[in-house]
Amino acid sequence: MRTELRISVRAGESARVHASGGLAARRTGPDAVHLIGTAATPLGGDELDITVEVGPGARLVLRSVAASIALPGAATVSSSARWHFEVGAGGFLDVDLEPMVVAGGARHRVRSTVAFAGDAAIRLRERVQIGRAGERDGGWRGDLIADVDGVPLLRHRLELGAGGVTDDALASARALDSELVYPDDRPAAVLGAGAVRVPLAAGGSLFTGVAGALPVPGRAGTWSGAGRSTAVSVG
Repeated sequence: MRTELRISVRAGESARVHASGGLAARRTGPDAVHLIGTAATPLGGDELDITVEVGPGARLVLRSVAASIALPGAATVSSSARWHFEVGAGGFLDVDLEPMVVAGGARHRVRSTVAFAGDAAIRLRERVQIGRAGERDGGWRGDLIADVDGVPLLRHRLELGAGGVTDDALASARALDSELVYPDDRPAAVLGAGAVRVPLAAGGSLFTGVAGALPVPGRAGTWSGAGRSTAVSVG
């Protein structure tokens, strides 16, 4: 199945949503939109193509109502998703979706591109868990490409689970929490075992935390929220 979703926001207007396939979106507040699954996706062979456009001076907070589960299909185990984010001058985008869980035997690949103006503000968080209870043989690869005012900000690739370059049956990470923040002038910091925040040369920061499992909300976790930023704002 092919899923296409487009969300566009202009200053002073409600978000416009065009969707087909296994994802939909609902406006849940003046600046908020939640993603909703309308079918089991991604299954092996599925392709998701999501575009989010935030116009000059506009704001969008993007969330999801539940975790996503990548499952192997009958003909292939591989699925893919392409995300493209654009934020205009003075715009604001905050993306914090529920985790992607890659089930045993599935392979999921994500490519995210972000292009934004230098006076915009963004927070882009991604969480991944390899395997449900008792599963370890799922595989995930993510590429994050970000440009600010047409200048490269970040080129980042990370692999988890089966087939990855760091795969190890004894001790390899099976969970990821990643967050790109711009602007952000905080210094580099080690925030726990497997967790680090690094400043980017063109501004902003990237937090990356890897572990065996994602922390349970409301409990003391591996990173204890150390990577989270609450100060992203515009205007």
